[in-house]
Amino acid sequence: MKKNFLFATLTVILFGCASVRKITGDEKITISQIKMIGEYDVPHNFLFNNTTVGGLSGIDYDSSQGLYYLISDDRSAINAARYYTAKIFLNEKKIDSVVFVNVTTLLGKNGKPYPNSKQDPVHTPDPEALRYNPVTNQMIWTSEGERIVKGKDIVLENPAIILITPDGKYIDTFPLPQNLLMHATENGPRQNGVLEGMTFADHFKTLYVNVEEPIYEDGPRADVIENNAWIRIFKFDVASKKNIAQYAYKLDPVAYPATPADAFKVNGIPDILSIGNHQLLVLERSFSTGRLPCTIKIFLTDLTGATDIKNITSLKETPAARPVTKKLLLNMDALGIYIDNVEGITFGPTLPNGHRTLLLVADNNFAVFEKTQFFLFEIIP
Repeated sequence: MKKNFLFATLTVILFGCASVRKITGDEKITISQIKMIGEYDVPHNFLFNNTTVGGLSGIDYDSSQGLYYLISDDRSAINAARYYTAKIFLNEKKIDSVVFVNVTTLLGKNGKPYPNSKQDPVHTPDPEALRYNPVTNQMIWTSEGERIVKGKDIVLENPAIILITPDGKYIDTFPLPQNLLMHATENGPRQNGVLEGMTFADHFKTLYVNVEEPIYEDGPRADVIENNAWIRIFKFDVASKKNIAQYAYKLDPVAYPATPADAFKVNGIPDILSIGNHQLLVLERSFSTGRLPCTIKIFLTDLTGATDIKNITSLKETPAARPVTKKLLLNMDALGIYIDNVEGITFGPTLPNGHRTLLLVADNNFAVFEKTQFFLFEIIP
């Protein structure tokens, strides 16, 4: 595929035949299947405005301006914690180009950029998800925090859901329920498995956030065999910022054994996307040492009738009577192409045939052997 990189600040219109459609935050979209249209790679270590583009872990679409917002999971190690603004030129046949137009530094409560782990490990962010609220003209992003427990070397930093202005200035944080707070003991969230996915719903009145992997009380991490790996989806009321419900979602097993067998392997949820009517698209991402590609599955899930487990301390001891239902829409292994570490999903513009689009982005972890990829899909009603 020919790659055309135009990186500049431009006033542009959406490429080709796709059109802009206002998103209300409660789409109520019918999906029978999704069909891949194209894939696009950004060069490794591409520089934009004196920053290294990489670690893209979340993507959101501002349909009124035709802009995409992409958060980097750089923990202020390479450049200050930040998000990018981009234009993505596409049509019904391909992604033609990606144009980065701005980079915004995320600022802490003190009005300064966040420190890195050498400067201040208990205040270093781990950015993962980002969404834009056009009702309030605010951004919201999540940090996974940190949990390092190695003998006397203990670093505990709670995850966070943070409101900011579009220019990166801190506004407020959402108070977290007790089961999202970090502990030196095996309670609460696991390291690097916390607030990964996020989506608005109900006309931006509701915010859903998920943990990537099971909290300790809920049971084991996913394995290559079925082992009841349960994660939680948290429902927040946007106005009050309060967690008003939690739901149980069962992860698929890890897709492939690791090599060697006892090496690192994982399956978890890197992002979610509301399609209205209490339904979500859920990404599951599986990785196993010894195999460079990731296995990415896209599920259609329904929270209707699911048990509120907010007051259940342990799903291992008290399973949810009715968990979230899930239906596989696509296993990206079936596409027969290289799929990297996909971490973000958003709606895109409408195609000439009236069908909506989905865009996914892969985090390259700033590694030379991984890719920053964009994937374009057509939603078939």
